[in-house]
Amino acid sequence: IIFESLVTTIGGYLTNIVPMSLTMTPFSDSQWLGRNTIFFWAWHISWAPFMGIFIARISKGRTIREFMAGVLIVPSVLAIIWFSAFGGTALFVERFGAGGISELVLSEVDLALFATLAELPLSGITTVLALVLILIFFVTSADSASYVLGAMTSRGTVNPKMWVKLAWGFLIAGTASVLLLSGGGGLDALQTASIITALPFAIIMLVMIGSILIMFTKDLKEVQETKTEQQHRRFQKKIQRNILHRVKKDVKEEITEELSEEAYQEVKDQVYEQVKEDLYDEVKEEVYQDLKEEIVQEVKEEITQEVLEENTEDKPDNK
Repeated sequence: IIFESLVTTIGGYLTNIVPMSLTMTPFSDSQWLGRNTIFFWAWHISWAPFMGIFIARISKGRTIREFMAGVLIVPSVLAIIWFSAFGGTALFVERFGAGGISELVLSEVDLALFATLAELPLSGITTVLALVLILIFFVTSADSASYVLGAMTSRGTVNPKMWVKLAWGFLIAGTASVLLLSGGGGLDALQTASIITALPFAIIMLVMIGSILIMFTKDLKEVQETKTEQQHRRFQKKIQRNILHRVKKDVKEEITEELSEEAYQEVKDQVYEQVKEDLYDEVKEEVYQDLKEEIVQEVKEEITQEVLEENTEDKPDNK
């Protein structure tokens, strides 16, 4: 039922948002229109400066996409789920259950939520949770309002003093207490004041919309220029890397060639020394042997010569 209610209400909202937004009932006195459509329209506009400054303060450092998601999309989705669940439950109880919620809405609308929770299981726990959520809502709203008013009355400082925020907090609490104690007349006066003060704020908001569009245009231009400059720098760095790579490659080849020649000569010298060392004894022996043979040959020749000479000298004597 909740899911069907969710789909149905979204379809009805998308279908009727334009005609309901432009409906003014000029020929009849519509209290519902003044208490709901126009009032909430004015209420949201009158709250815009406070919440805008507060949300901008806590959203510092986030992108516009993140800001829009956190301010518009997420709260809207949660609100749709909330109203579909509890609104659909209240309608189901009114039509098929004990009923009485519609009369309570007309008389004491603040108690309608608790009457709906009373028809559900664990009503005691859910009632306490609802009170906690309401308390958190009022505390955060009062905190944001006191912060913004403190900043506005402190020459726009982003960190107003604590006593300034406390003073505005007490003033807000006192004003709310007076309006509650004064009965319906005070709240009606507040609604009327909200509608009256919303008109100048609406004009200011239109000017702000134009200003932010101009700012976005300038920011987009700066971003595009920055991207172009970054792309140009990346292209230059890429070219520099390619040139550096080629230069390194050429230098590496030259160094490798030089090192190859030096290494070849070094290896050649090492091999030469090793071969010389290995062959030294063998060559020495061969040299000794060759010398020995030469000496033996020379000695033989000398002895032969001497013998011949002796024989030559002995021949005349024999005659």
